[in-house]
Amino acid sequence: MVTTRAAICREPRRPWEIIDLELDEPKADEVRVRFHAAGMCHSDDHIQKGDSGMRFPVVGGHEGAGVVEAVGADVTRVAVGDHVVCSFIPACGKCRYCSTGHQNMCDEGKNASTGEFPDGTFRFHAGGEDFGGLCVLGTFSQYAVLHEFSCIKIPDDIPFDVAALVSCGVPTGWGTAVYAGGVRPGETVVVYGAGGVGSNAVQGARYAGAKNVVVVDPVEFKRDMAKVFGATHTFADAEEAHEFVVQTTWGQLADHALITVGVLSDEVITSAVGVVGKSGKVTITAVGPGQLDLPGGMLIGYQRRVQGAVFGACNPLYDVPRLLSLYRSGDLKLDELITRRYPLEEVNQGYRDMLDGKNIRGVIVHEH
Repeated sequence: MVTTRAAICREPRRPWEIIDLELDEPKADEVRVRFHAAGMCHSDDHIQKGDSGMRFPVVGGHEGAGVVEAVGADVTRVAVGDHVVCSFIPACGKCRYCSTGHQNMCDEGKNASTGEFPDGTFRFHAGGEDFGGLCVLGTFSQYAVLHEFSCIKIPDDIPFDVAALVSCGVPTGWGTAVYAGGVRPGETVVVYGAGGVGSNAVQGARYAGAKNVVVVDPVEFKRDMAKVFGATHTFADAEEAHEFVVQTTWGQLADHALITVGVLSDEVITSAVGVVGKSGKVTITAVGPGQLDLPGGMLIGYQRRVQGAVFGACNPLYDVPRLLSLYRSGDLKLDELITRRYPLEEVNQGYRDMLDGKNIRGVIVHEH
């Protein structure tokens, strides 16, 4: 039994609370990881706000990097001493979706909203109460027990704070452009929202060869950073961006609209559908209450397509190492994504900074 310090949420709309938890030893197919860093994704804020269905109490965090300290029986994917990052959707490699190249939809992701392990039990406890880990992870804890399907070995020279970001935000944004969106050289892409996911959608579109990477975000700091990540043009509102796209494409409109805002709304969906032209594609990665309520003719007449995407349609076992190799070669900016690092005790301040538009990505650095 290990004691671990963690940020937990007891019920929706209550602040994150720092407490000590008891952590079980890993069972068969499980590993214990000592986390060094955890990314502060907007999805955790959605959980804390009650926007997404989640069993409470919950240990927050689904972006994380650390070192394997112990392994249970039959573990083959990683070993003690390995540096690893989490995959917020596990990849079993055997189910219908993994076996057909869709690890982002692995059947083993079914307990993301409960934090239960496949046997129906939990590994975090306090005062006789079971605590689930978000996405069966809980990276806002110094230590956690994970299923080996949620672990990906990484090179030892990758900094933990950088590595944590490829658990979710980086591949989700990158893949939204490259895989789900299918951006090709010479195309025009409009990205709505330039936070932790949107900044990587910008990087993906740029790397895929888009001629125009147009960013829409009301926050000046995020627009300025979007240019660092490869945006060619930035605008504070959707109407200005639409006018620019009309002019620069001679009325043909954009090829792609990527929705990566912090909170999905009806307005951004309407703007995105309207900014793409014939055979244009709208890819929705954002989470929120927004709904698609449009006349069918808007889709039919121009043969527009609207789709959702999870994890950027990435295959984590392949794409996480691939993205880190692009980082090492200088083709992917990861250090620049980290605006500020926080101790665990400042998790609530970190999310206030995110909501105030001060951060592209905040990172919790665990002390041991």
